[in-house]
Amino acid sequence: MNTRDLQAFVAVVESGSMVRASEKLCLTQPGLTRRVQNLEMTLGVELLDRQSKPLKPTAAGNEVYGLARTVLRAVDDLMAVASPDSEPTGELKIGVPPFLSDLALEQPIDRLRSAFPKLTLRVTAGWSPGLLQGVERAAADAAVVLLPEGVPVPEALTATLLGYKPTVVVVPRSFGFAGQPTTLAELSRHPWVLNQDGCGMRSALSRAMSAAGLPFDVAVEAFGSDLQLSLVARGLGVGLAAPEVLGRSPHRELLQIVDVPDFRSSLNVWLVHGALPGRLVRPVALMRDALAEKLAEDALCQPLAEPVA
Repeated sequence: MNTRDLQAFVAVVESGSMVRASEKLCLTQPGLTRRVQNLEMTLGVELLDRQSKPLKPTAAGNEVYGLARTVLRAVDDLMAVASPDSEPTGELKIGVPPFLSDLALEQPIDRLRSAFPKLTLRVTAGWSPGLLQGVERAAADAAVVLLPEGVPVPEALTATLLGYKPTVVVVPRSFGFAGQPTTLAELSRHPWVLNQDGCGMRSALSRAMSAAGLPFDVAVEAFGSDLQLSLVARGLGVGLAAPEVLGRSPHRELLQIVDVPDFRSSLNVWLVHGALPGRLVRPVALMRDALAEKLAEDALCQPLAEPVA
């Protein structure tokens, strides 16, 4: 089987067009078609639904596409072993939590693209438990995760602590809190407005409520800090927020931060990865350093004196 045939098929699937795929690979359209047909003849299955627009893979083609990408990535890794000082190519797949994808990725991505222009960066946003599983299963090369203090990173992964993500408890001013310190027990009399399960802030709160034997009533699960703060401001419940998000919220005048001495909701921010192929060691190190700088620069996290590995 010719890897060039695999490259041609992957390019067609990802571009949805023979024309765009041939331009990407610097091939004539007949040359590209021959490569795809060679692969179909080798495998004995039809890989493309040629009646669809844009061009789509068949059911068998979808399966072959995933396997072909794995094979091509393995070839890149083999080439990197043979030439460890060569410029990294292929893909770097990284998972990030929603707050990071919204606020802190532009500068690190620019630095990666500048340093390694032949490397394709694929970024996926998700909650930390799913991101950790993705790295453990090698579906992602690295991930940034938020974990409550005291929750360890899986031992099989290499982890670097980038900083601490502070969060605050917010209530609507209509609840009548007088600005004095309060307790989780007092807050448990009210429902909560939170992210879905998997969110690091919600996990920290759930653990604290469970340890204290308190009821935990989630009135609304809503994705996105702006929507959550809007719902809290309208009196639907108590919420959690990052200070920088609260500071720019149009609802901040209707909200009040409450001090809860028996609940400290800061989260550890980790960069995690498994065993990296040689071609990705330098890109992941650059991403780690760029993220740490960006988080500290924008006060999105409380920085560490030195990153702790």
